[in-house]
Order: sequence, then structure tokens, then C-alpha cells
Amino acid sequence: MDIKASFHTFRTSDKFWISLSRDIVSVIFAVLAFAVISQALFGMWTPMVAVESGSMEPHMKIGDIIFIENIDRTQIITNQDAGPNYISFEKEGDVILYRPYGQEGVTPIIHRAMYFVEAGESMWEGGPIAPHSGYITKGDNERTNMYYDQQGQISYLQPVKEEWVIGIARYRIPYAGHLRLLLS
Repeated sequence: MDIKASFHTFRTSDKFWISLSRDIVSVIFAVLAFAVISQALFGMWTPMVAVESGSMEPHMKIGDIIFIENIDRTQIITNQDAGPNYISFEKEGDVILYRPYGQEGVTPIIHRAMYFVEAGESMWEGGPIAPHSGYITKGDNERTNMYYDQQGQISYLQPVKEEWVIGIARYRIPYAGHLRLLLS
């Protein structure tokens, strides 16, 4: 049997094992295509995260899927630096995904970059001195996030270093991450 006939058999056969193999190959190609397109558009092989808490409500809800653009491809515009024409998730300034304290293997935080402080500057009015340069961040939910992350347990007294930032949130698909959250 030549290659052309084998390919035709593979494409058209109703035999269980051939049909199963065809389905597996189709899924592999779809995943590879998604990964290549994700890398081209967002600079990441897996550019999506599921929102796990209500800290960004009402702009991001638990179970939303958020597409993240790699930090190497963009610059962060903070809430303080954003003009009225720069809106991201219904407020001024970028929402960033970062590793708390730069730790690997820890669930990343997705909060808004409020402003940037230099080492030695006060982190907020009347606040402590920043031990290093970085972003002061805060969730959008005013009921659960009354203070900056650096005033609480998320990134206590540590501005978010630029190297801790994974990327910037760009798009949201509501509710699409609930299955992902159930599986984890």
C-alpha cells in the first residue's frame, strides 16, 4: 500500500482504532495550533489564567478566563500614570499578573498596578520606605481590598519587582474558567 492510499484509509476508515488515532491526531494538531497562535499573539505558550478570587470584582469575577500578554512584549501603565483615555478592565491602569515575592510554584496574583516607587521612597503617604523599586498593587474590589497589597498579607511591605511580573491582563472570557477551577 502506498502513502497516498494509506492516508486515504486513515482519513476515511470507520474502524475503531483508526478512527481513535485520527481523533487523537486532530486534538494534537489543534493544541499545537493554539500554542503557536498564543505564542505569536501574546508571547506565551499558555496565555490564560482562571480568576480564583473576588479581589478584582466587579471587573473580573471568579471563574473568568483572562488572557495575559507577556511582560517582555509590553510596558506597564500604572493607575497613576494612565490618562483618562487609557482604560483597562473599566479603570485606569494595567492589571498585572505577578508572583508574590517572586516565588515560583505559588498561585500568581492578578491585581492593578497603582503606581511605581523607587527604593528608598515612601511606599504610600506616611508609609514605610520601599526596600527596593517596584509596583504598589491593589485589587479593584473595594470591600475586600481596602488597602494596597503591600499593606496586607499578599506582598507585605514588598513592592512588586519588575522581574516578578509575568504579564498584563488583556482580555476576559466570563465564566469560562469554572471547569478549570473545579479540576484544581
